[in-house]
Amino acid sequence: MQITHADSEAVTRAVAEAELKTSGEIVTVVAQESDGYTDVALALSALVAFTGLVLLAFFPDPVTGLVDTLSGGWNSEWTASGLLGLASAITIVLFLATFALTLSPAVRFALIPGRVKTLRVEDAAIRHFKVGAERRTHGRTGVLIFVSLREHRAQIVADSAIAEQVPPEVWGDAMVDMLREIKAGQLGAGIAAGVRDVGEILAPHFPRADDDQNELPDRLIQL
Repeated sequence: MQITHADSEAVTRAVAEAELKTSGEIVTVVAQESDGYTDVALALSALVAFTGLVLLAFFPDPVTGLVDTLSGGWNSEWTASGLLGLASAITIVLFLATFALTLSPAVRFALIPGRVKTLRVEDAAIRHFKVGAERRTHGRTGVLIFVSLREHRAQIVADSAIAEQVPPEVWGDAMVDMLREIKAGQLGAGIAAGVRDVGEILAPHFPRADDDQNELPDRLIQL
């Protein structure tokens, strides 16, 4: 999903309008992906290679027969060192082939378990919140809306003063409204809807003061 100039403008405008009602500071971040998942790709490759090795140990005849056929059709007496060499070659080939497949983003993200994606997006959201919003406002009223496109996931993270008054489950409605639009292909409209909902949630708890200053950027941050 591409982020257009219109998307950025819609989100920036929504943030500015929401902050007219609250002293809360809303930051929006969109990432193409939250993690490279190299560790997952390596673990998956190792699992496939180990599985191939186990299958060879229990069912060696089909593999050794295929090798004999490819080498001229003569059956040979397989020695321990020969079997070890064959097992090593198969393990290496399976590992490299699986890892090569995971280099394709489409394949890699299709193979990664959903729970792993969710945890990585949560970690990325918290990390960016700590860098860009946490304790960077006078009253610790920063809120981060984080959207990760390849994982198809989003998170809302709030600073300590907000977390003390607004239970995490309250952000559910904002998430529903936001994801409904994003699933329909309306990225900017979706994030803007989430921003408006967050503003409505914050307004009763953190109304805008007369001397309120804009402490965090309104613009959509793209990673």
